[in-house]
Amino acid sequence: MNLFQRVQDHLTTVYGDLISEQALTNYNHRILAAMRLDDQQVGPAAHRNLWNESDIALITYGDSIQASEQLPLRVLHQFLNQRVGSAISWVHILPFHPWTSDDGFAVLDYSSINESLGDWSDLTRIAVDYRMMADLVLNHCSSRSVWFENFRRGVDPGADYFYVPDEDFDAAHVVRPRTSRLLEPVETHKGSRSVWCTFSADQVDFDFRNPAVVAEFAIIIRQLLDAGVRIFRLDAVAFLWKASGSSCINLPQTHELVRLFRTLIEHAQSDAIIITETNVPNTQNLSYFGDGNEAHGIYNFSLPPLLIHGLITGNSQHLRSWIMGMPPAEDGTTYFNFIASHDGIGLRPAEGLLGPEDLATLVSTLESFGGLISRRQTGEGESQPYEINIALFDALQGTSKGVDHLGIERFICAHAIMLGLEGVPAFYLHSLLGSTNDMSRVLHTGHNRAINRRQWQLNDLAEVLNDPHSNHHVVFNGLQKLIKLRQQQPAFHPNATQFTLDLGEFIFGFWRQSMNRRQSIFCIYNITDQPQPLLLRELNLITTDHWYDLLTGTRCDAAGSEILMNPYQTLWISNR
Repeated sequence: MNLFQRVQDHLTTVYGDLISEQALTNYNHRILAAMRLDDQQVGPAAHRNLWNESDIALITYGDSIQASEQLPLRVLHQFLNQRVGSAISWVHILPFHPWTSDDGFAVLDYSSINESLGDWSDLTRIAVDYRMMADLVLNHCSSRSVWFENFRRGVDPGADYFYVPDEDFDAAHVVRPRTSRLLEPVETHKGSRSVWCTFSADQVDFDFRNPAVVAEFAIIIRQLLDAGVRIFRLDAVAFLWKASGSSCINLPQTHELVRLFRTLIEHAQSDAIIITETNVPNTQNLSYFGDGNEAHGIYNFSLPPLLIHGLITGNSQHLRSWIMGMPPAEDGTTYFNFIASHDGIGLRPAEGLLGPEDLATLVSTLESFGGLISRRQTGEGESQPYEINIALFDALQGTSKGVDHLGIERFICAHAIMLGLEGVPAFYLHSLLGSTNDMSRVLHTGHNRAINRRQWQLNDLAEVLNDPHSNHHVVFNGLQKLIKLRQQQPAFHPNATQFTLDLGEFIFGFWRQSMNRRQSIFCIYNITDQPQPLLLRELNLITTDHWYDLLTGTRCDAAGSEILMNPYQTLWISNR
């Protein structure tokens, strides 16, 4: 099937009951022209792994590191090249367009770079050295954008780009990530109209019932590709389509739109990757793999709350049960593993995985460590905790019993678990640096999420990273050592076999095997604050192989000797 017919099928599935076939054909031509695509083009082969064990992602704002009289994107590039280098291969720069709120996620103008950060050439230079990942903020844009001003005036482009529900629209079951007002009254050329705002009054939802919105995003995607972007994070994509009487999240039309964007992007750039950002319960999140024809990768949102819960309670039960139940990602798809991000620790992805008491323990413990709680409104109108806002270094400074002296060991253990798991691991910059809660930024901005969005001065950062006695130095160097070791192991390929081990509640473990079956690694973690015995015979190591711990080089006797693991110790026991 040629590209024109594939796009036509996507459009018909979404809009067939709303728009005539001729109109859809016209939009098809418009979209393909915007993407500069040949309508007879054949796409890349399916089920290709566009990643390997050397791929590590870094997530950062463009201005997280600053230096006087230098543009932040250039400072970031300098820091990456001088301090990080080959330890990472993907760089996710959070929204870099001009914006009005939500630290970039209320985009003012998709066609330009925020001049306080740099320009398109600065972005492209980073994309030469690293695989560039960027946000495609699909669901909404700023209420002060030209498009929305045009909506208010009733002129194009923008006159019909924003969602205004009918008066009889049933919103009783709408699921939202916020407690702010869903419908925001706005004065327009037609009088007062209520526009849909999933996230805030300044983030106005697009109306994807209008395929002209898809055509606009085709232009945006083409510009990002031209700038060197190769990985697209589809921000808040689960909320794209609205339907009266529904939850207005994860609807069939939304999934078809993801498939449409996938088709366009991979025909334009055969090695490009789509990753969906869907902070929803686990089973809903998994649905964005589709049949291998939607997202190449999905954010593994359940990992942060379950891993942190396991480490603060010293109990691996919930983490182990979840990992055991996770389907292996088929070739051509992967999990995007992370345990900290620019947002908080989401609690919705733990629904059905942690019970009410477990969630309460997680919330109360992290709150005692300085965490802040953000809330959402359920479909029944109730207010519930939505996420915990805290720097990961502070989140792991103790256990449910309180703060202790094992914070760094616990922090390193958390990342060692992430590095061992199936999928591509992603480090938030502030985790790599060991940044702590930034309460002054919270007070300055009035936003809970600012607690984990510190802005470092380059000289100050260099000073603490160079100081062997600072926590930042210990964390930065310790994590890079783990990363570089991981990158050398075929068994850590994102799609290599994974099998969960049952080693009791105090020790968490899983087995990885390389795709050619030559290397096996037993990844074993003491997730408690006490020494724990590990009987090697429980691992059933093949006695004809020679086993050793990759981290220390220590030989491991397959015949069954006991190892006493220190609190939060990691063992990567390999046969090669």
